[in-house]
Amino acid sequence: FLGAGKPPMYGDYEAQRHWQEVTYNLPIRQWYFNTSDNNLLYWGLDYPPLTAYHSFLCAYIAKLINPDWIALHTSRGYESQPHKLFMRTTVFVADLLVYIPAVILYCFSLKETSTKKKASALCILLYPGLILIDHGHFQYPLSLGFALWAVLCLSYDWDLLGSVAFCLALNYKQMELYHSLPFFCYLLGKCFKKGLKGKGLVLLMKIAGTVVASFAVCWLPNPPPPKPHCCYTHNITNYLFFFFFQDKVANVWCSLSLLIKIKNIVSSQTQLKLSFAVTFLSLLPTCIKLTVQPSLRGFKFALVSCALSFFLFSYQVHEKSILLASLPVCLIINEIPFMATWFLLVSTFSMLPLLLKDGLLLAYTVTMLASLSVCVASFSIFEKTSAEDLQLKQFSLSLKGYVSWFKSFPKIVRSLFLLSITLMGILSLMSAVVHPPQRLPDLFPVTVSVISCLHFLLFLVYFNVVILWDSKNSRSQKKIS
Repeated sequence: FLGAGKPPMYGDYEAQRHWQEVTYNLPIRQWYFNTSDNNLLYWGLDYPPLTAYHSFLCAYIAKLINPDWIALHTSRGYESQPHKLFMRTTVFVADLLVYIPAVILYCFSLKETSTKKKASALCILLYPGLILIDHGHFQYPLSLGFALWAVLCLSYDWDLLGSVAFCLALNYKQMELYHSLPFFCYLLGKCFKKGLKGKGLVLLMKIAGTVVASFAVCWLPNPPPPKPHCCYTHNITNYLFFFFFQDKVANVWCSLSLLIKIKNIVSSQTQLKLSFAVTFLSLLPTCIKLTVQPSLRGFKFALVSCALSFFLFSYQVHEKSILLASLPVCLIINEIPFMATWFLLVSTFSMLPLLLKDGLLLAYTVTMLASLSVCVASFSIFEKTSAEDLQLKQFSLSLKGYVSWFKSFPKIVRSLFLLSITLMGILSLMSAVVHPPQRLPDLFPVTVSVISCLHFLLFLVYFNVVILWDSKNSRSQKKIS
């Protein structure tokens, strides 16, 4: 793990262990507040209550096995092979209980042949980014799992259960805000279509009540913050209003900072307003379309587009946040296997600097090759590059007579894909074995982030084109009544 054995913070592994120590040994009222027993500067809990409750459950089991693992104060920086095995087991159990069942049930709910359903499930479960981050960088997949359960429920028109599931996702990790607008717009659009003077109003009230009740159940055990220095309150504010951005992340502001030092030109408040404005404008067309023409297909594509907009244009961004765009891409891999495969490979590549720091080069290489091989074998992706296969038929018809090269579009797309794969392979190899010049120590991480950002911008344009020119939405919305 990154930071393992290196005081004073010891890395993400220690963060997860320390949260178990805090939640088990301290009363719930002290979990989020600075006390003599809970120094918030040392891995203070900065995720919503469900993360804390999950840490408490893991700590309860850890206590039964070895109390030293979570002993208050004295366990700081504790590392041992048995404990690492225990922690990895907790991740795997979370996969088995929440994420994997949701993937399998979702894939078998698709209107596809049995073979394609199995292929979709295999490709999603072999997505390298989630495997490497969950089990290599040590994160729990519960928020993404709950979000997937929410999508599954909505696909069966179980809107209230879907609302509960998404509330659980949001109350596990606040980064699920990336998915919140598509959920809101889709459900609001369904209410509009049913009529806000009849069934639509009843559904809207039921959804609102369900959301309030779900949040109340999650938050009632936690008292309101008596002081403004609550770690979680500060953290959720950052994620909501984009106060900061981290260097060498594949988003627009980080890439742009290579040419223009925005922080030196405009104030923090101006940066905040600029980030909010650009993010909002990039989200607006998709959200309007989804509200006016709600459809399950449009909803899944909107999840990708909105999450990608947040990742590209927000200031509070971590490399791992790209997983929030990757999950909904996994959900449409059966519809656009070529572009989905390409996106999932790029999303994993964008986290390369982080993965190299964790010593995961071999795992990165193996999982990337395995994922590409499975997707090629399962979906024959190189045969799915026509305008119709890429869901661009309506867009191509609108350009007919104006863009002569659209006839050779499949060949161009395949060439760009091969060029992209080659470039990612070369950069991955150079990042691993070549020492950068002394004057440019961050040459390879920066290059990886910029190349990935350019990819993501093109993907954002692509997904927005698919959504805005999608005539299937108009037909499928008739079923919602």
